[in-house]
Amino acid sequence: MIFLIEYDRRDGELKTFERFADDQRKDASSRRLALEIELTGKRISREVVLLEAATEELLRQTHSRYFKRYSEIAKLDPLKIPEFRAGDRSAQ
Repeated sequence: MIFLIEYDRRDGELKTFERFADDQRKDASSRRLALEIELTGKRISREVVLLEAATEELLRQTHSRYFKRYSEIAKLDPLKIPEFRAGDRSAQ
């Protein structure tokens, strides 16, 4: 799956979250570009990214900063965070 994320670094908030199937890469890229152009036109500075993951759950584990406030991340116990190794498909 492909995920479009618009993230406000200043506020630490997720503003946009959209899902695309793997075969919709062109649509996802077009949407990302349109969103970046829109935000630039409004002089809004936000992080806009496309990320790939097998599942949304895995994305939320590997990129938790987009889904949790900084205060929540600071409270996480690193010993309880599932380890993710590149290429390890067993977690999927």
